[in-house]
Order: sequence, then structure tokens, then C-alpha cells
Amino acid sequence: MRNLFGAVAAAVLLACAPPALAQVETELPPVVAGAQPVTAEHIMIHGASLEGNLEGEAVDRDVIVFLPPSYFKDTTRRYPVVYALHGYSIGAEQWTHEIRVPQTIEGAFATGAKEMIVVMPDSKTVYGGSMYSGSVTVGNFEQFIAHDVVSYIDAHYRTIPDRLSRGLIGHSMGGYGALRIGMKHPDVFGSLYVMSPCCLSPRPAPDPASAHEQAFDKAVAAMKSPADAANMSFFERAELATAAAWSPDPKNPPLYFDMPVKDGVVQPDVLAKWAANSPLDFIDQYIGNLRQYSAIALDVGDQDGLRFDTEKVHAVLDSYGIKNSFELYHGTHTSHVAYRFQNHVLPFFSEHLCFTQDCK
Repeated sequence: MRNLFGAVAAAVLLACAPPALAQVETELPPVVAGAQPVTAEHIMIHGASLEGNLEGEAVDRDVIVFLPPSYFKDTTRRYPVVYALHGYSIGAEQWTHEIRVPQTIEGAFATGAKEMIVVMPDSKTVYGGSMYSGSVTVGNFEQFIAHDVVSYIDAHYRTIPDRLSRGLIGHSMGGYGALRIGMKHPDVFGSLYVMSPCCLSPRPAPDPASAHEQAFDKAVAAMKSPADAANMSFFERAELATAAAWSPDPKNPPLYFDMPVKDGVVQPDVLAKWAANSPLDFIDQYIGNLRQYSAIALDVGDQDGLRFDTEKVHAVLDSYGIKNSFELYHGTHTSHVAYRFQNHVLPFFSEHLCFTQDCK
């Protein structure tokens, strides 16, 4: 039996510390002398795609928009947009601290990257993360990013409303989201950057006979609302988040999802649903979509347990002749995220996005 709990727990969660530790361990690039300030706007975007979710997730979501130094000086100029997706257990605000924006955005522009708008939507849920997926339980966060957020930004800011002028990037759970959404929405985005993505392939199921699994099974069965998960461990909350996203059940109140182990018995149908959300299991179905991207980049630290599956994605793309770049750098899951955002991610989009209004 296989499920994706290992992909969430053993891979990403063992590689990730809780957010405070992740931020401490992130290398901060030095301030670039003469860097011009960007403008940060904290806005709220209504997620029509999230309406009616059974978990009670907020439909109006926080979004942070970073406008380049010239935005208010040249009021006729339009800009490409990069959408940056945060990881599990943090939201948009914490994500800004982890990648040290606005300093890293300002540093990227000051060292040669072309000016662009950077958008950071919040997809944190009651259990810590949406998996950037869609379910009646948690809401359709995949569509929220690809449609609701993009449509709002195009309507309210001076963007270049063309797929070739939109980039999508994410780290960890956000890296999973960037790959998942990117595979399905090449009509929306033109370039992808996937950082240390989690959850790419299934892992062995937990042992239902283990003392921990038995205790967890009973704890979930006793839950009356998501609030009852407040004292659960980081790993346990991650499994609940995964169930809400990938094995929803509108007829199973009060949580409205099914777990891979119930009453001490492994549930094969739930395992199948979780495996069906593994990008390495469905990437072959979207090769035609991936061919439409002008550029795809992947990176991961050599001390990150997620590197093996990231390398597999690179190998799959290579096997189909899809041009992509892959870098295995020296570092952990979180040690170089801010540095790479400034010196690799934004320069990548500077090179590959379209900066004119006649993109072809």
C-alpha cells in the first residue's frame, strides 16, 4: 500500500522546520547599495473559487502586491507579473519574511533584473495548507490562484495581461503548487520556477498497527471541528490538510474528509485518491501543456530530502525533450531561499517573461 503521507511528512516536513526556524535558517543576501524601494500593498481578494467550502475557510484572502520603483513614476507603463506561492504552515505574510522581501526584490532590480510586479497570495488553511488543490472541503485553491487572483491583479494594476508576461514560482508546498497549477494552466502562465517541491510521489502508508497511528486514528475520530487539531503535532496537522485537499467527503461531517487509516484499517480508495495527486504519477498526461512554457526551472538543496523527486521531474522533462534547467545547490530545504529568490528566481523571470504589450 502507498499513500502520500510520506510525501508530506517524511519529505517536506522532515526537511522543513516550523516557520520561525525556517526563517532563522534562511541566508539573507547583503543589501545592495543604491537599491530603489518597491511599494508593498496589502489587499484582499475575493475567492469565488472558494465559496461554499465545507471547512469554513476564508473566502476573502490576504494578498501582498509588490510594485516596482518606477510604477508610480511612469503611469503609462505596464509590467509582467510573478506569482509567488508560499509553503506549508506559513501564509503570505510569513512567506515575505522567509524570502526577505522587499529587500530581495529591490536587490534583484538593483543588480540587473527588469522591473516586474510580484504577487504573494495567502493560501494557508485551518490545518496549515491548501496543497494548492481543489476540493469541496477546503475550496478550489488551484482555481483561486490561476483565475481569481490573476483576474483581480489584471483588473486593478497595470499589468501586461498575457500568459507570456506571467510567471509562477513556489517553494516546498508552493513548489508543488507551481508545478501542479503550471501543468494544468499553460493558458495562464508562460514561465515556471519550481523551488524544492514537496509531495511529488507517493510514499509507503503509515502502519495502522503502530501505537502512534492508533492514537492518531482515535484522535481524528473524536474531532468535532478543525479547532480540535490545535494541539496536534506538525506532522498530524499536515496529514489533515492533505486529507481535506485530496480525499474530501461531503457526507462525512464534521470534518468532511476521509483518512487513509480508519478504525485501524487501511483505506485503499483514499490511498488511491492521494496517489492521484502526485505530480510524478500524472505528469505524463500534461506533457503537451508543459511544452507550451517558454522556460521551466527547478532547484533544490543537496541536503534536502526532496532533491530525489525533484531530480525525477527534471529527468521526465528531459526524456520528453522539454527544455528546462535544474540546479542542485549546496544547502538545506530553507537555507538559501531568500538568496535564490533575489539572485536566481527574479533574474530568471527577467530573462524569460515578455516585457512588451505585443508578446508573441
